[in-house]
Amino acid sequence: MTARIDHAVTTGTFSLDGGTWEVDNNVWVIGDDEECIVVDAPHDADVVVDAVGGRTVRALLLTHGHDDHIDAAPEVARRTGATTYLHPEDRMLWGRVHDIAPGGELSDGMTFEVAGVTLHVLHTPGHSPGACCFHVPELGVVFSGDTLFEGGPGATGRSFSDFPTIVASITDKLLVLPEETVVHTGHGGTTTIGAEKPHRQEWLDRGH
Repeated sequence: MTARIDHAVTTGTFSLDGGTWEVDNNVWVIGDDEECIVVDAPHDADVVVDAVGGRTVRALLLTHGHDDHIDAAPEVARRTGATTYLHPEDRMLWGRVHDIAPGGELSDGMTFEVAGVTLHVLHTPGHSPGACCFHVPELGVVFSGDTLFEGGPGATGRSFSDFPTIVASITDKLLVLPEETVVHTGHGGTTTIGAEKPHRQEWLDRGH
């Protein structure tokens, strides 16, 4: 198996509910020297395309429809020829940013093959209705978008989000993964399932 994970960071803004915030976003590229899959297309198409480095992009997978994760998606798709996939329950968020539709729809249980490994789609609503994570068992990783971070669940204080829903998603879809599974997040640093699992009750107690 020659698959590896490449990482880049982009800087831009996130806007929702009348507010705008400066954010740094992670871009994850899974593949080998010939082909890859890209997770999220935030802010700057040049950074994403540079991370691809001329490889064939088998798919552009979007963890959810918030503008800071999708704003460069049409341009990345145009420049790489990749199909953009988003869960249909986040189309209303996509439509606030783009006039054209994404090329494909994600659903729970879908799989994508690249460089000898398989990405498994986990529908994990809560941060947004269509939020998804991507588990790659062969690499021992899950790409969690804004569903799970070091320290707990992603934010649920804005429109289209719900705290009990995100905790249920994390409990049912992520905390059941092997504890050594590395969690590559949508923003900031990496954690593991084993590091987060003992803190579930603390999340429930604080209620956000």
